[in-house]
Amino acid sequence: MIRRPSRRARIGQWVFLLAMLAGAWYLASNAADNLARRHIAFGFGYLANTANFDIPFSLIDFGPDDSYARALLVCVLNTLLVSAMSVVAATLIGLLVGLMRLSSNWLIRNIGLAYIELVRNTPILVQIIFWYVAVLHNLPGPRQSLHLPLGVLLNVRGFYLPVPVMAPWSRAASLLALLLVVASPFVARLTANGKSLGKLALAMPVLAALLFAVGIDHVDAPSLTGFNVTGGVQLPPELAALWAGLSIYSGAFIAEIVRSSVQAVSQGQREAARSMGLKPSLMLFLVVLPQALRMMVPPLTSQYLNVIKSSSLGAAVAYPEIFQIFAGTVLNKSGREIETFAIVMAIFLSINLAVSAAMNAYNRRVMLMTAR
Repeated sequence: MIRRPSRRARIGQWVFLLAMLAGAWYLASNAADNLARRHIAFGFGYLANTANFDIPFSLIDFGPDDSYARALLVCVLNTLLVSAMSVVAATLIGLLVGLMRLSSNWLIRNIGLAYIELVRNTPILVQIIFWYVAVLHNLPGPRQSLHLPLGVLLNVRGFYLPVPVMAPWSRAASLLALLLVVASPFVARLTANGKSLGKLALAMPVLAALLFAVGIDHVDAPSLTGFNVTGGVQLPPELAALWAGLSIYSGAFIAEIVRSSVQAVSQGQREAARSMGLKPSLMLFLVVLPQALRMMVPPLTSQYLNVIKSSSLGAAVAYPEIFQIFAGTVLNKSGREIETFAIVMAIFLSINLAVSAAMNAYNRRVMLMTAR
């Protein structure tokens, strides 16, 4: 039975909402009066002004003649890049270390414990600076680059990764591959509702990968040319240090989430899996982890949001993300403190709300699948 709020409760909610709006109006009018007394204009038209500075690393073209608005777009893309990379790496690290903590092997179990205790009890800013100063700055120069698997080069200037170059005719194939990836969850949902489309749902991502692979004309691999590395794509040391710091730090917390969620699965589920003759590895991935996932998602959401917010620590190693460029360089050049910080807070709020909505939707889907 659903209880409806009483009339007094509804009146109290409206009074509280009006009080919040009145407080916001008072703060806004007070700020406007103070700015007017100081003869400072308020507005966001300054975003169209010429930046007159360069950004060392950007996913899209940017030059000194571009506007503050384009600089903001560059910073947002850089923030999204390091956040996405860190979320993926931290999840994989956390899953691995969390399973190590559950191992019956004494050495493996305590290696995982030592990693968690060391990383979790050290400030994240210290770890980021450690990777940047103590590790990456002590790597060899370009001519003595370290050759890693898959054609990756590592030196003091960062990582150099091979990049696939798509053929001119591959746009249609890439679009079709994207449509297959987007449509596969809907086909899987139809399968869960009783329709016989399971094989098609499994085949769609594989077909998408094949279409993407067919569209690759060649791979541009990095190589040493003279005193520099040419070809491929460069990940600067600032990005690498921030990525390593965020991933390793968040991975320690995710490892504990994985461990506690797996241990929370009923022992009867394991005994039932053993009675069916499942090996320990199959029992873990087919029986235990799917049930533990519904307990992992809510705390994982908090960790993912922390990763996104902690990307602002890239300012400590001069990585050109939102805080370092827009709340730093743009703020100093434009003198628009209120507008600049309002934009920065709005962007972080929008990103985090979008991630929260996606994770909550996935959490509801996992709970429904478990209920079935």
